[in-house]
Amino acid sequence: MSTLIERLENSTAPDAVAKPLQRVVRRLVQPRWVRNTLSGTFLGHPLHPALTDVPIGTWLAAAVLDTVGGRSAARGAALLVGTGIVAAVPTALSGLNDWSDTHGAASRVGVAHASANTVALALYGASLAARARCRRGPGRALGYAGLAAVLSGASLGGYLAYTQGINVNRTAFEHRPTTWTPVAADGDVGEGQSVRVDAAGAPVMLHRSDGNLQALAATCTHLGGPLEEGEVKDGCVTCPWHGSTFRLEDGSIVRGPASAPQPTYDTRVVDGRVEVRATR
Repeated sequence: MSTLIERLENSTAPDAVAKPLQRVVRRLVQPRWVRNTLSGTFLGHPLHPALTDVPIGTWLAAAVLDTVGGRSAARGAALLVGTGIVAAVPTALSGLNDWSDTHGAASRVGVAHASANTVALALYGASLAARARCRRGPGRALGYAGLAAVLSGASLGGYLAYTQGINVNRTAFEHRPTTWTPVAADGDVGEGQSVRVDAAGAPVMLHRSDGNLQALAATCTHLGGPLEEGEVKDGCVTCPWHGSTFRLEDGSIVRGPASAPQPTYDTRVVDGRVEVRATR
């Protein structure tokens, strides 16, 4: 399996599908409420992994009923198949939203992940249609095939999350200093300027506005973009990579795709040196 995934990562064939589709998806998710909803900003973690439990769970339960439930369980199995089909729609939309920010190897694996799940959805649709016509045998067979497809897709999804680190909070493993730590000379940060500094190994973005210094983790929680290169406007900084927007005051998310807030730092100036310490 790992060899097949490595070949997929190194193949450019999926790019012909991925790149134009990503451009379309990015346009569709541009409105802030759409982006925030599909990204799981309101949850504090990505929405897509949570939603996947519903179709996978209902389809797996349907397979159990098909296997051991007998004819008396046929109606329940059909209901579970239909529930999974309905739940697959928002699951797919949130997944497309997340995938639209990937590139290279992750984008290619994402194409395979989506393809497997699309095949699963088609098979379960055919399974439900067969069940509705009281063709229980073909309905069960199509359901088993759909389960194999969706579990293959789930395996690829796990690879994206746990091997490639897609949508993992990129600041989760930073060791941020909790004591005052000097990071720069006061004169190094001009009015309206953002700079990247090192705080005992943790990258920090310093920004001065109206004479006040504010500091956030410099690595965007979404996919690791350099916040110090982003535009600062109305007390917020926008990541230059995917447009996640955070308030400088408290690191809260104004606009996704980020779902984890940005870590913040207290600042002070002592003897001409800027010092910071983590606030959370």
